[in-house]
Amino acid sequence: MTMNSSSKYDNINCKDLIHSGSPAVYQLKPKKENIGTIRRMTLGEKDLTKTNRTILFLGETGTGKSTLINTLVNYTMGVKWEDKVWFQIVEDEKEEKRSQSETQTSDVIVYEIFGFEDKTLPYSLTIIDTPGYGGTRGIEHDVIISHRLFDLFRSEDGVHEINAVGLVLKATECRLNDRLSYIFDSVMSLFGKDMEKNIVPLITHSNGRTPTNVLKALEAVSIKFAKDEKNQPVHFLFDNCQHEDRTEDTEYLECADKISTEGLRQFTDFLEKTEPQKLKTTVDVLNERIRLTACIQNLKERVEFIELKQKEIQQTEEALKKYEQEMKNNEKFTVEVDEVYKDKEPIDGGMWGLVFYAAATCCTVCEENCHHPGCTMAWKPGHCEVMKGGRCTVCTKKCPVSAHVKEKWIYVNKTRKVQKTLEDVKEKYEKNKTERESRLSLLENLKKKTEELQKDKDQWLEESFQHVVKLEQIALNADSLSTLVHLDFLIEKGDTEKVQKLEEMKRRVDKGTRAALQDKKSPVGEEAKSK
Repeated sequence: MTMNSSSKYDNINCKDLIHSGSPAVYQLKPKKENIGTIRRMTLGEKDLTKTNRTILFLGETGTGKSTLINTLVNYTMGVKWEDKVWFQIVEDEKEEKRSQSETQTSDVIVYEIFGFEDKTLPYSLTIIDTPGYGGTRGIEHDVIISHRLFDLFRSEDGVHEINAVGLVLKATECRLNDRLSYIFDSVMSLFGKDMEKNIVPLITHSNGRTPTNVLKALEAVSIKFAKDEKNQPVHFLFDNCQHEDRTEDTEYLECADKISTEGLRQFTDFLEKTEPQKLKTTVDVLNERIRLTACIQNLKERVEFIELKQKEIQQTEEALKKYEQEMKNNEKFTVEVDEVYKDKEPIDGGMWGLVFYAAATCCTVCEENCHHPGCTMAWKPGHCEVMKGGRCTVCTKKCPVSAHVKEKWIYVNKTRKVQKTLEDVKEKYEKNKTERESRLSLLENLKKKTEELQKDKDQWLEESFQHVVKLEQIALNADSLSTLVHLDFLIEKGDTEKVQKLEEMKRRVDKGTRAALQDKKSPVGEEAKSK
């Protein structure tokens, strides 16, 4: 490296030389801070007079996503081929693994690149990297990452608009494998329908030719992305060789550099001209998805409680019929039934990173779990996502915030064997009856109670169904796996008309993506559940 090319970057103090040569490779050392669940890495100082562009990168390990991020940063800094220098902002893989073992905040990383405006670009850059999607830790971990993006989008000092979502793919891809489809599906389901024209494929390891196979593979799995004026897919090409030693294959490497430079020129021009998407719709989608999950989780517990109560009534009815004469002759005659009741059970939780509090939001009036698992953002029930307009959107009576607590315990449905006399049964099922109802036989009252419970079940299923319908209206991809995991339960319990619509949604989910969901039910995921 010549003295001239070296001195050009002397003012960049936050760098460490990894190795000299052609090119000399430096590790940039941006300022690091953890904001809640997000790690933010800032290079340079923000200039409020300059505009900013934000990109969300998605891609599988091995596609060259990290190298592409480094390439974009070098381009922004004004690094040229003849400078014989290369900068890395993405940490070395070994260091990254060590960081992940030390903290759980590294799944979503935000890189901010300031101070290089007008070197190549007139704007600064914010790059959001999502390295955790599609990992081996199971679908539960991917849901957590969705929550972390949600944290980023709605926090005061977070990201409130996105200029582009870059789908990073290798030029050699002929079809999207299950895992890759799953990654894209997971993230696309976070955005509203207005995001489509900001989603673009970024093709790595390219020789400069149109990647026909990749584009066909995207079309085959109905990935929605931007189209040009001729209705052709907008895409950008990159080769990932800029950091490689240039003492050999120099001509090839310089050609590869030209491909990447041209791809970056086109992509950054796209960033400048494309209207950013405000993330209010995305936050609405994520809020609705959280409420959907909480609603169905609560519903499952309510339905379980009702079915246990119905079983208790059935046991009582059968006992009355079987021992009717004995009970008439002896008022103290007893029958044994499985009585259902609510109990409190401790859960893991507590303060997390000085910002988050993992616990359950519960209604003390309905004795129900309104948000569990996944309630980490709120310190108090009033801040929980399931609250809206001062009331809960989940519990049976839609109780006010004041009826709720956020604690390290949940309500659980339990049964216990109890002995009941005829008087006990009458006390339980005929108490507070109207005059007309009191004239009914005890068996008729039991039947009436069973019918009331069934009505409650139907109403709650309808509420959950409406959540799914709303998601379909506002989400770019409502048929995502985070919705699919609930569909089987709704299909099993719903009426014919609703079931048809739910089954249609289920069919629309790509067969390979559903296979990916099965893959996510890995021993790792099951092990996490058991802890």
